[in-house]
Parts: sequence; C-alpha cells; structure tokens
Amino acid sequence: MQYREFGKTGYKISALGFGAMRLPEKEINGKKVFDHEESIRVIRRGIDLGINYIDSAYGYCNYESETIVGKALKDGYRKKVKISTKFPTWSAKRPEDFEKCLDEQLKKLDTDKIDFYHFHSLNEKNWNEIAMKFNLINRAFKAKEEGKIDHLSFSFHDNPDVLKTIIDSGFFESMLVQYNILDRSNEEMIAYAALKGLGVAIMGTIGGGRLGENSEAIMKMAPDFVRSTPELALRFVLSNPNVHCALSGMNAIKMVDENVATASSDRTLTIDELETINHISKIYKEKSDLNCTYCKYCIPCPNGVNIPLNFHFYNYYQIYELKNFAREQYLLIGKLPWYEGKCASECIECGECEPKCPQKIPIIKQLKETHKILK
Repeated sequence: MQYREFGKTGYKISALGFGAMRLPEKEINGKKVFDHEESIRVIRRGIDLGINYIDSAYGYCNYESETIVGKALKDGYRKKVKISTKFPTWSAKRPEDFEKCLDEQLKKLDTDKIDFYHFHSLNEKNWNEIAMKFNLINRAFKAKEEGKIDHLSFSFHDNPDVLKTIIDSGFFESMLVQYNILDRSNEEMIAYAALKGLGVAIMGTIGGGRLGENSEAIMKMAPDFVRSTPELALRFVLSNPNVHCALSGMNAIKMVDENVATASSDRTLTIDELETINHISKIYKEKSDLNCTYCKYCIPCPNGVNIPLNFHFYNYYQIYELKNFAREQYLLIGKLPWYEGKCASECIECGECEPKCPQKIPIIKQLKETHKILK
C-alpha cells in the first residue's frame, strides 16, 4: 500500500481509503438488510491489507454504517486506523443539534474521539444558513478542546468558487470532494487546497459506483495494461499528485483485493496516457454538450423538475454506456440532499424552459425520452 502525507495534519494515510457507504447486504424474509458480519469481514480485510483511513457518515447505510464500523474496529483494529465521519449539516434545526449528533456518533462508533469530523455536504446554502448562522464552527472547536474531535474537515457538493470560499475560511484541516475521470470540475481547487496545506481526500473515485460498471466507451481511454473501468478510474485519481487519499465504497473481499492491488502499485499514468484520457474526455464532453451544457438557464422549473440533473443521467446512459448506474441514480432524484428536485416524469409541459435554453434543446421531448429509457 502507498501512503501519502495528509496535508499538514501530521498523518500519513493510505492512498486508498475505505468508504463505508455501500456495505454488504443480505436478504431476510424477502427484505434487504445490511450484513453486519460480512461488513466487518470486508472492512477488516482492507485494514489487514494496509488501509488506515475509514470514512463513514451519520446517515450512511440507513444509519447503520457507524455502528458497523465501530464493531469492525474492535479487537485491536481501532489503533490501526483513522476514523472519518460526518455531521449531517443540512439536518441541523438548532445549534445544539451539533453536540447531540456528535455524542450519538461517538457512541455508535464506540470510540472516545473522531479523528476527522466533517461538516457533511457543504454547499453555499448550508455554509451560510446553517454552519455560519448557528455558529457551528465554534461548537466544533469546543469539541476539539474537549478531545472529542482531532481534526475538523468538510465534504462538499457545489461550485468551485464556493469551495474556494470554504478553503479560505481557514477553519479546516482536510476536505473531501468529488473528482473522477468524468468529473474534473474540482481539479483546480484540489491543487489549491493542497497548496494551502489541507489534506485532500476524494469521493466518487469510481464515480459514486458508476465507473464500477465496465464500459467500452470508457475503456477507450485506458492504456493496454489497465484491465477494467474501476482500475482506470482509481489509477486516474491517484495519478494526481495533489490527491492524498482516494475513497472507494467496497462491499466485497474481491473488490477490496483488486483496489488494494491498484493502490499498492507505483505504476502511475504517464503524461501521454493522461493526454489520451484528456482527448477522449473532451470528445465525450462535446457529445454531452449537444444534449445539455448544464448552464441551468432552464431552471427553476415551475413544477420543480431538475432538468439539468435528469439530462446528466441521460448522458451517462447514452454516451458513456453506464446504463445500470444511470437508471439507479435517476430513481434517486428528489431522495438525496444533493439530488434536489423532481425527475423527468413530473414535467407538465408548460414550455417555460425551452425559450431559455441556449442550446435550443427540445426540453419537453427530451425529458420524455429520458424518463422512457431510465424509468
């Protein structure tokens, strides 16, 4: 396993981090439940192979992830890793919710200290109207003084200019942002954060699962030695010198073994190989832009349809051939904090959006097509 300095935190963490968001499930009486015993086995396999950064969150795995991680870290495993988990920023209704949630998480994780405590899913609204309004930063620093938190961090879902504002606040020692072969919007801010001394961890390394699905379109970018789309995705992220840790949500021993093998290799992508990826990515982006450039001029929709997000998943299906992922994510629109709005089927054909579109997309027709193929 490769290890990298995690900003100025003083820690060296594994290049591959264990994302405890997609833990193994099993079926009992026709109902899917999280398999605690198998999850513990998978997590410990990762630790035994050198992973020393475990990332969870309050709401992961139907609120069971932290409990499972806590169980996995018994029998001497706790001292081998750093725990990262997250305060659900969007759910805070009053300032004291911070301490209430933190104490609950410490109990679920069965630990007296969380090594990296994140404000989860920060965006401009949560930053200004919750974190700043409720003075949660000061509450977090008080928790640090009490020894409940070691390092203050944040995860992020918004535009790079908002990300820069949060980095420049000076409150945080590490950050967790999305970055992968298909979404490089945070690349400049990743370099900026590393320069400022923050530890940089990456989520969505395998595209939030979408790059776990082998795709001929994506594999056109791959050098000959790369065997699969997930391997290419992980190698791409780890080839960025400003990335300290790439998370992967792993739910099987085989997946752990494959990802550890990739993260343990010192074979990074060459300049020529990265240029090939850049060239093909540009072609795919141009194809995507024929459908939607995500300029967002078409929203807000009077009926709340998130038009750009619907077309985003449409492009994953049509252009990148990530069909299973596109269908799965389409069904989550409106059900996750970062997938706000309604799906394409909620279009009432009012026509208000179409005159606003610079691409002159027949939005109503394409929303119908999007629902037809993704439902």
